[in-house]
Amino acid sequence: MSIGALDATSAYGRVLSGGKAAGTGLGGLGGSEEAGASAGGFGSMVETMITDAAGSMRAAETASAKQVAGKGDLIDVVTAIGAAEMALDTVVAVRDRVVGAYTDIMRMQI
Repeated sequence: MSIGALDATSAYGRVLSGGKAAGTGLGGLGGSEEAGASAGGFGSMVETMITDAAGSMRAAETASAKQVAGKGDLIDVVTAIGAAEMALDTVVAVRDRVVGAYTDIMRMQI
């Protein structure tokens, strides 16, 4: 995966989080996640999923940078990249299902 895609995903995550500081990470989602899921439904679930994916990609990028600098552990890098890849695959699968459902709805006869 190119650095450009990681930068784009990070920027998208920052936009979704409302411009909050990048250091908030995933810890800021703990208490409000349940309240947001019941209030916003599917939209808040997708927003949380994308924010989590962006956070895991940021963690993978940080672990890779540490490894390149000689300060990181290779196992941590592989684990972080695997988690980021799984999160991205999940987001893409949900997006594909939503687009497919939208296409099916648009084909329905009125």
